[in-house]
Amino acid sequence: MIKKISFAIATLFGAGFFPVSAGTFGSFASFVFIVPIAYFYGFSGLLIFSVISFILGLLAVRKVLHYTEHDPSFIVIDETIGQTVTFFLVSNLLKGSFSGWYFYILGFAFFRFFDITKPSIIGWVDRKIENAFGVICDDILAGITSSLCLYLIQLIF
Repeated sequence: MIKKISFAIATLFGAGFFPVSAGTFGSFASFVFIVPIAYFYGFSGLLIFSVISFILGLLAVRKVLHYTEHDPSFIVIDETIGQTVTFFLVSNLLKGSFSGWYFYILGFAFFRFFDITKPSIIGWVDRKIENAFGVICDDILAGITSSLCLYLIQLIF
């Protein structure tokens, strides 16, 4: 039972088993949660959701790693967490309004870029921390970097 629940959480209820680009699909599927949370609760909702996802994700990924190699592509809860973090610094524009809808598109693109290319510290964490925390942490860093990019765009425009 614990194994099934762990796989359900780690794969975002099966989204990680999408046959092509599971990480991208998992990031996209995360918007089912992110958009309504950002709209109704803003930063506090995104923060609470990311903390709960982090705790459940850490426990689930730790269990799943007993049955797989390090960071298999079907684990996408890390994408959900990172994608959520991406919208922290622009959450004020997303709460109660869809006028900043383009931030969702830009945030998705930035997050996928940093998650795939893994520049600097993101890549180091991905290569060096070979446990459940490492699986999730590189995506959190990609989300922080993406959030900073969105914030800069918000300041400029």
